[in-house]
Amino acid sequence: MNSLYYILLNLSVTYLGLTLALFSLSGASILLPYTSFIARLLASYLCLILCAAYGAVVSIFLRLVGKHRLAQHLTARAFQLCMRLSTGVEFDVVSGREYLSTRPSVIIGNHQSELDVLLLGAIFPPYCSVTAKSSLKLVPVLGWYMALSGTVFIDRSNRTDALKAFDGAAEEIRREKQNVFIFPEGTRSYAKAPTLGAFKKGAFHLAVKAQVDVVPVVAGCYWGVLGPGERRFRAGRIPVKVLPPISTRGLTPADVDELTRTTREKMLAELIALTDTPMGQKAAKAEVVLPGEEDLALLATKTQ
Repeated sequence: MNSLYYILLNLSVTYLGLTLALFSLSGASILLPYTSFIARLLASYLCLILCAAYGAVVSIFLRLVGKHRLAQHLTARAFQLCMRLSTGVEFDVVSGREYLSTRPSVIIGNHQSELDVLLLGAIFPPYCSVTAKSSLKLVPVLGWYMALSGTVFIDRSNRTDALKAFDGAAEEIRREKQNVFIFPEGTRSYAKAPTLGAFKKGAFHLAVKAQVDVVPVVAGCYWGVLGPGERRFRAGRIPVKVLPPISTRGLTPADVDELTRTTREKMLAELIALTDTPMGQKAAKAEVVLPGEEDLALLATKTQ
């Protein structure tokens, strides 16, 4: 047991030391171009693991007092703070935060990259949970936390089970006045420009079945902050706007196609407008120079 403890301790110290060393070398990015990318990547994984562990503990405690539905909100806020302090990346809600208090509701957002986990840190209201693919249950720490905190797991390979999961989620939304967050694109876009993929209809079927509002959340294109293909990961503020709730009262499954189409159109128009703002331009363009990152910006323009 002691030997396992020392192995874990040594691994943790090595991981932290490597991350700090890479951050210290980031200023020499012309000679070592990917140090900032790797440093922030390592820091992000560390934040994710620590906050998932924190979330698991918090979820157990809150279950004992009957408040486990607050766990994902508290964990999201902890992750937001941890990432801002360690990587300098932050999603900033510039408009519409008051709409996040709509409850119950189905909250949806555009899905650009793995960094969208941090988007949840900025917008996640109390009494809200995510949906996730069933395989995530098997991930150590993260899967434990998600299961304890009330995540709705869906088997995407089995349409029948997926529909049953949505039936259960709709009932829980109504009974507990619970919000659910879903990425309707279903997969990350890694977009270099403000664009949206095709929307899957599950989120809208769920909202119609539960007869609750859809609350769209739009994050500006942030390819300039995170460009995995270019090995770019730098500090920055990413603008987010929460759109007014869209009522589904009185709608039926026959209305889902139109609801999906019109919601996507609204979100795409807002995504283009938000990315065109000064904050949006800084987040979207690789050539934008941020304080202390002149070398990174120069390098990024050369790789395009």
